[in-house]
Amino acid sequence: QVQLVESGGGLVQPGGSLRLSCVMSGSIFSINAKRWYRQAPGKQRELVAAITGGGRTNYADSVKGRLTISSDNTKNTFYLQMNSLKSEDTAVYYCNAEIRPTLATLRSIDYWGQGTQVTVSS
Repeated sequence: QVQLVESGGGLVQPGGSLRLSCVMSGSIFSINAKRWYRQAPGKQRELVAAITGGGRTNYADSVKGRLTISSDNTKNTFYLQMNSLKSEDTAVYYCNAEIRPTLATLRSIDYWGQGTQVTVSS
């Protein structure tokens, strides 16, 4: 059983920083893309940042230059460093990863974390 567990959310003032972590555990044969999504109240879930297995990154336009996704493959963990936070960044943040649990699993499966609340407010 694969689990993704986020941590690092909280309350921060505008202009502040937070670092989210997503720890992947369980039966993991290989990991492909890793992503961070967010969902604000009354809005659809949106893709914020992604990193491929090869380390290529891409970002939503609204967060470019402020949020950075990174990965530590030795720890099966990836991160979202959030700087210069704005009130519109307030949302529940979810990590997502494409994982092959075993060699016998021919295709990657999407796994999700439970979400962590980020609130940007003075």
